[in-house]
Amino acid sequence: MFPLSFSFSSSFNCYLICFSFKSSAMKTESKKLSKSSWPKLAMRKWLNTKNGAEKFQSDNDATATATERRKSFSDEDRYVAVPDDDFSEGKSGMKGLVLGKQSSPESGTGAMNLRMFVGTWNVGGKSPKEGLSLRNWLTSPSDPHIYVIGFQEIVPLNAGNVLGPEDSGPAAKWLGLIHEALNTNNYDDDENNGDHDLKCRQSFSDFVPLDGEFDNGEKFPKTSRRYCLAASKQMVGIFLCVWVREDLCNHVSNLKVSCVGRGIMGYLGNKGSTSISMTLYNTTFCFVCTHLASGEKFGDELRRNLDVSEILKKTKFSHSFKSLPHSLPPESILEHDNIIWLGDLNYRLAAGYEDTHELLKKNNWQALLEKDQLRIEQRAGRVFKGWNEGDIYFAPTYKYLTNSDHYVAQSSKSREKRRTPAWCDRILWKGERLNQMWYVRGESKFSDHRPVYSLFSVEVDLTSKNRVPRSCSLKPLTSTALSSTCAAKVQAEEQLFLLTRAQSCIDTVPRF
Repeated sequence: MFPLSFSFSSSFNCYLICFSFKSSAMKTESKKLSKSSWPKLAMRKWLNTKNGAEKFQSDNDATATATERRKSFSDEDRYVAVPDDDFSEGKSGMKGLVLGKQSSPESGTGAMNLRMFVGTWNVGGKSPKEGLSLRNWLTSPSDPHIYVIGFQEIVPLNAGNVLGPEDSGPAAKWLGLIHEALNTNNYDDDENNGDHDLKCRQSFSDFVPLDGEFDNGEKFPKTSRRYCLAASKQMVGIFLCVWVREDLCNHVSNLKVSCVGRGIMGYLGNKGSTSISMTLYNTTFCFVCTHLASGEKFGDELRRNLDVSEILKKTKFSHSFKSLPHSLPPESILEHDNIIWLGDLNYRLAAGYEDTHELLKKNNWQALLEKDQLRIEQRAGRVFKGWNEGDIYFAPTYKYLTNSDHYVAQSSKSREKRRTPAWCDRILWKGERLNQMWYVRGESKFSDHRPVYSLFSVEVDLTSKNRVPRSCSLKPLTSTALSSTCAAKVQAEEQLFLLTRAQSCIDTVPRF
């Protein structure tokens, strides 16, 4: 049955829902969204049955959906170590890969070494402004083979966007900017055009110039590589896109997407995850872009831990049974060879602002990181057990005043509005042949978050794998399965009843 821990029967919580919905009703009028349709739209999103939920945008037309779902299992936790002999010390103790030790793709060996750029950015509900350029953010001294770029809050998280039709306008703008940044050959005009706020504080440019020269004056080639969009998927404000180099496009297969809502009522899409699964040659990848529960009160980190657990459990990539004679692609997150988890994870610092103010002034990041909730929870084995994250040598990424280098906490006199600076924006990974080369942040003042990005090296198999087939057989619908189906139907009816009550509350509350 539906878990009553949400306490929707409480008139107080009903009022909170009504108030949040009512406060944004004026904004939804411009979209001509009828309030009478909210329960139906919300139910579709809660059940993840909205038309096209498994479809995605791609430069390839092969975006067919699959219909069947199977139970998943979790693999054993694997610990991955980055070899220190491939790294050299950079400025401020930062480690960076020595270019001379980069591995180039090898033929005839059954494996290929590739580079993968991963970036995440909470843009605070703002559409990209005119003249914004992402080229400085996405530029790398050597061309990555794969770009994985995730956004959070690409639309305002109001009731109209959470319950109403998906607003894909901002996503299209971001895709256009990324396409322009990746496929424009004129690098020499970067200094005269666009937004330069995306230059990183401590990045590869600290020890390898980005103007096309090494320290010894030797030129690295300015290639005219082109990138195609492998897949992109949006769920409310969470948006994830994967780009691959044009010469690799034909080697990408088994593209699938999956969305898990963890927001209102624990199901709607104002919080949650958007994931993309794909196979490159014979190596499987899973990219999980998330926006987890917010809040810095004591115990809020447990809600974020639960979000992670539910996303791992509920993310499913359905595949056609036509592929049964061959090895089945992964269905769950943990079945993939390489996994990248990126996004606004929202983990805060365990101590209050008074305890961190002096450490912030001294740029003592390592002392502050001892109070980082994610690392505390991970060390305790309560979340991301066996996952990896690179060393952090950059300042907390949240929360800034817009168009400022000052944190909100440094200027706000109100305790309610004060937000202790924290590393909310993170990139984690899991995979035996995945190594992080660098992990930095950008300096755009566009939102109250700073973007975070990383470069990975990954080895992919060129030869076919003999994967062990998953132990899933086609079983008839048993009484247990029937009872589960009936329970889901009852849950849906209860949700619809609660949403109808919320709607009636809206109708009775006067506008202001």
